[in-house]
Amino acid sequence: MRRGPLREGAFTGRLHDARTATVVGRALGAAIAVCFVTGLVSHYLQHPPDWAADRLPSRPSWGYRLTQGLHVATGIAAIPLLFAKLWTVYPRLFAWPPARSVGKALERLSIAVLVGTVLLQLLTGLLNTLQWYPWPWNFVPVHWALAWVAIGALLLHLAVKAPVIAAHWSRRSGGTVELPAADGPDRRAFVLGVGAAVGAVTLTTVGQSFTPLKDFDLLAPRHPDHGPQGLPVNKTAAAAGITAARLADWRLRVAGPRPYELTLPELRALEQHASLLPIACVEGWSKSAHWEGVRVRDLLDRAGAPRGARLRVVSLQQGGAYSVMEMGATYARDPLTLLALTLNGAPLSADHGFPARIIAPNRPGVLQTKWVSRLEVLA
Repeated sequence: MRRGPLREGAFTGRLHDARTATVVGRALGAAIAVCFVTGLVSHYLQHPPDWAADRLPSRPSWGYRLTQGLHVATGIAAIPLLFAKLWTVYPRLFAWPPARSVGKALERLSIAVLVGTVLLQLLTGLLNTLQWYPWPWNFVPVHWALAWVAIGALLLHLAVKAPVIAAHWSRRSGGTVELPAADGPDRRAFVLGVGAAVGAVTLTTVGQSFTPLKDFDLLAPRHPDHGPQGLPVNKTAAAAGITAARLADWRLRVAGPRPYELTLPELRALEQHASLLPIACVEGWSKSAHWEGVRVRDLLDRAGAPRGARLRVVSLQQGGAYSVMEMGATYARDPLTLLALTLNGAPLSADHGFPARIIAPNRPGVLQTKWVSRLEVLA
């Protein structure tokens, strides 16, 4: 039997229609929009431009936990939605001839860009939650750039398809009314099945950040209770090159108008403060914990730092993109920002940054620097 490319309109399977595509597409579009907006928040909190460094808010303290949890949860939910959407339209994706006019050719090209970038974004984002990078490029800048390509392609697609979407937006829309009424129950069953799939993957993964559902956290790469001192870690002391020999003569060095050094016993002798703050990581997991230590603003005041000074934090970690971190004055002066010495009532474990680490409100986990050895006042 001779097989060849599909002719446009030749595929007659049920539910491969504009109404089904519109219903699924609405949910997929909402998930992508939430992913994009929360991704912007994550990027600018991790990599603030100079003009924004002192304007980023340190409150609410749980802000990054919420936005990044939403980012990963909606990204995971978008995967079954994307495949359902592709199922509804795939006959037209391979229709032949590929274009009957310049306008059709541009439309098909925009769809190819949209499908390719969204697939790549979602699948590589999923692998990032596993911290598995089977590709030669740096994930962060590529993910950032592709996000703009994907959102641009999506907006173009919505503009091109606006008349079709409007005609099939509701059950009473003109285009929907013209479809066979007999397909209605099957369409509803299909949409409910897709919703159930989205609900299942969400329920079994979102517990890594929404801890009331942690008992259902079956498919996420992290469980919020699994780790030293009841808190997960991404990078261990061994992976960071932290050894007992390197910590043997540890001192905190504070560089500023009045520089000074403190041993660990001297740090512990200073006034201690407590904060209940979450660790919230870019991979989507998060959990609140009780921290105690010295307020960073007290250390800055002792060094004679101006009120609006930024802070550079240097770790003993060997290499890595976040072994040196900077924070704006808003974070450095927040009373919840600590150079923490204890976690959940016990001294920090080696994997959690012993002898001292940063914990600050509304900050990505990669910027909660561990194994702190030096604080530098930046005018």
